[in-house]
Amino acid sequence: MNIHAIKAIYFFEMARTFRTLLQSIISPVISTALYFIVFGSAIGSRMVAIEGVSYGAFIVPGLIMLTVLMQSVTNASFGIYFPKFIGTIYEPLSAPVSYFEIVVGYVGAAATKSFVIGLIILATSFLFVPVQIAHPFWMLGFLLLTCLSFSLLGFIIGIWARNFEQLNLVPSLIITPLVFLGGSFYSISMLPPFWQTATLFNPIVYLVSGFRWSFFDTADVAVSYSLAAIFVFSVLCVSVISWIFKTGYRLKN
Repeated sequence: MNIHAIKAIYFFEMARTFRTLLQSIISPVISTALYFIVFGSAIGSRMVAIEGVSYGAFIVPGLIMLTVLMQSVTNASFGIYFPKFIGTIYEPLSAPVSYFEIVVGYVGAAATKSFVIGLIILATSFLFVPVQIAHPFWMLGFLLLTCLSFSLLGFIIGIWARNFEQLNLVPSLIITPLVFLGGSFYSISMLPPFWQTATLFNPIVYLVSGFRWSFFDTADVAVSYSLAAIFVFSVLCVSVISWIFKTGYRLKN
């Protein structure tokens, strides 16, 4: 494995983050903090507890997931799309660097950014609501797996997109609605029976449920199902990326 190539791609992407610190880190943290103020402090104080957890604390895992998912997809998609847009993608493709090393560099950088943002938002949440973490190790594990899996998805979107409009199409029209309908702000047990069953077809439910379990030891679906969903989703993304590099889909034209 060419460690130097991975480090070059990784640190180049991370350097871009520090050059745009306001947009990359500060902006999503402030946006999520507004959710804490409105839903956690203002509205949450008037809501009944959900499964013994105050509403303000209950939405913390969902808000972290909301931001982390969007940031993972956005960072990874833009990271690979911009070299396509300006034509520098041919440099790593023609260099003695394997496709695996290219993916590790770009996806690793995107996942790192999202992971850091998730931790900052978690630290910020303590300023607004009392939050307890029942399983810290699993919390970090779910957060890291989510960052990696959706960075893989973002990498696919970045290769698929032909313009900036397509680059924003999937996050805004598909991922955002799925996150809001995936139990970020409520427990699916609060829904009517039909919608409880329908919601189980939303993959985001399993991510939010597993992540919330690591905080409050309660989950809408079994934790094993959450881990299985992340594994299957990651395998699918890796398979698609492998096919893209084998065929040169939207890379060599």
